[in-house]
Amino acid sequence: MKHLIRHRLALWALLSVVGLESACVPAAIRSRISSAPAAVGSNPFFVESTLPYHAPRFDLIRNEHYQPALEEGMRQQLAEIDAISKQTQAPTFDNTIVAMEKSGALLTRVSKTFFAVVQANTNDTLQKVQDAEAPKLAAHNDAIYLNDQLYRRVKSVYDQREAGSLSSEQKALIERYNRDFVRAGAQLSEADKVRMRAINQELSKLSTDFSNKLLAGTKVGALVVDNVSQLDGLTDAEINTAAEAAKGRGLAGKWVLPLRNTTQQPAQAELKNRAVRQKLFEQSTLRTSRGDSNDTKGTIRRMAELRAERAQLLGYPTWAAYALATQGAKTPENAIKLLTDLAPPAAARARAEAADMQKLIDAQGGGFKLQPWDWQFYSEQVRKAKYDLDESQIMPYFELNNVLQNGVFFAANKLYGLTFKERHDIPVYHPDVRVFEVFDADGSSLALFYFDYFKRDNKSGGAWMDQFVDQSRLNGWKPVVFNVANFTKPAPGQPALLTFDDVTTMFHEFGHGLHGMFSRVEYPTLSGTNVPRDFVEFPSQFNEHWALEPTVFANYAKHYQTGATMPQTLVDKIKLSGTFNQGFAFTELLEASLLDFAWHTLPPGAAPNDVDSFEAASLKRFNVALPEVPPRYRSTYFSHIWDGGYSAGYYAYTWSEVLDDDAYAWFKEHGGLTRANGARFRDMVLSRGGTEDAATLYRNFRGRDPNVDALLEERGLKGN
Repeated sequence: MKHLIRHRLALWALLSVVGLESACVPAAIRSRISSAPAAVGSNPFFVESTLPYHAPRFDLIRNEHYQPALEEGMRQQLAEIDAISKQTQAPTFDNTIVAMEKSGALLTRVSKTFFAVVQANTNDTLQKVQDAEAPKLAAHNDAIYLNDQLYRRVKSVYDQREAGSLSSEQKALIERYNRDFVRAGAQLSEADKVRMRAINQELSKLSTDFSNKLLAGTKVGALVVDNVSQLDGLTDAEINTAAEAAKGRGLAGKWVLPLRNTTQQPAQAELKNRAVRQKLFEQSTLRTSRGDSNDTKGTIRRMAELRAERAQLLGYPTWAAYALATQGAKTPENAIKLLTDLAPPAAARARAEAADMQKLIDAQGGGFKLQPWDWQFYSEQVRKAKYDLDESQIMPYFELNNVLQNGVFFAANKLYGLTFKERHDIPVYHPDVRVFEVFDADGSSLALFYFDYFKRDNKSGGAWMDQFVDQSRLNGWKPVVFNVANFTKPAPGQPALLTFDDVTTMFHEFGHGLHGMFSRVEYPTLSGTNVPRDFVEFPSQFNEHWALEPTVFANYAKHYQTGATMPQTLVDKIKLSGTFNQGFAFTELLEASLLDFAWHTLPPGAAPNDVDSFEAASLKRFNVALPEVPPRYRSTYFSHIWDGGYSAGYYAYTWSEVLDDDAYAWFKEHGGLTRANGARFRDMVLSRGGTEDAATLYRNFRGRDPNVDALLEERGLKGN
């Protein structure tokens, strides 16, 4: 079964400025830096962390520390950049490019920690800091990338890159710098730079505005139930969890079903009351489009307008054309062709699935036509009928800690020789967070890994990976990685039991973590997951495959009460049902991807007045308008594309799926789960970061370019 997990790498566009991963500044440049630092006092960010791996000092960090550290970090880096740009020495790789790589140590420390916590554990104070600092960070970004004197030095090094004895990684770094400066507007006229700064300022505010509205709208949109009978179909444990969620909101005597970030909600598969299912679905789809203070329609329209204008300033017809110029797809037309070529077999399968459910509804005397809020409920019944399988049978075998240690970690050991030791001495930002030290096959320390799995009202939706510290040989830093998800937290005393989709999410996000941990590059700008958006999902989706690999599955799929291995008959049912409901799953994904392109292929001045009508017309235009199958995300809560770095990039999940299924086919052809195969994948893909063209990396690993055959096979869509 293929699950496309809603990963969101927290790649903060405003902070991806030159050299945020930093250590020290050469003495010749440091001597030019003005001296007016803020007082260190008790602010833990003003000194490098003394914890292992330079992990954040969450034992010392308080809300009031972030803003002054951000402000001082920007001041220090701009002083460093000013010193670099005003050097009298001729530009060289070391005194310009490497110097920028080493700038901004303080800003790196605080920004990586701040934005991680804002996403995973925010509060009113942190949101106010974000509101205040986002436009300042945008201006900081522009002060670097629109600095003529600095760019002339970068361009000089770029023009001479073939003349010296630079390594391939050094040349790749120079090319990345020159490209990023040009794409930021370094070659614009002064008048256009003024407009670019204004656009960036406004976009930074709008992105923060969207994020805050979505968080609030998602919380308010939770379904509140007064009578427990309305929850008929949920297990006792799930009902207890809903009661605990209500208590947490001060609603004792009620039950609360919080919203997941996607359109469809898990409880719809179990709720027997059709009116309750419909209400939950409507709460989900209308969470940020009710015309209240959390409505995002105006925000996203303006963001689309500004992005189109920004692209036009830079010489591109649309934002999508700008965004894809540096991606594997190269053009929106190429990406859209892949999606629209895959849409017919996916839609055909979805229609067949809908027909099966309608037959069941009719046979039960339902007297109604299948609607979106019915799909999960009746597809589960069809699955029970076809495969004698339902989630309640399998969830007792997927206890979270067992899946993590005997599934995710076990597979990593078999493939790469990794071992893990939980660290209780490393401070965390929330009691739910766990920390593990990761050791390589030779016993050497490799990384620190944080896991934050349970849903909170103050946590953004979805699941993602990022790093507190990026790997860099230049700085001597080892990676400090984290995974965040939104699994339902059990009531006190109850086990954390997962759906198989949750299990796959764990493997997926850990795959991103492997990409970050295995990085072996010199320069932080090219480290780990700093690769094209339509390649970054490849390692994560590839790692999903091991969730069902027989050796791995047998090691973690054990009953939480008895420890008994899942019976083979039940395992066989899961495998037989592996392609079940894939028409729906793939269609909702393709719809969201094409909806993203609909917004971001708009020319300047063409943002729609009516968001709902635009959505409907766009899905119809791309021939993916299935009434029973709404997009995985509607525009108003599509955080990937409005504040998650995936604008004109959500197609990356499908583009990367071609790669990951094709790569897994190679593994199966060469013996599967072996240390030798893992070493090859680690050496040729996971360790290389952005040091080489992504297509070349894949071609070298696979021996050829990828094709879609394996994807169609995995999805069960061959012949459709």
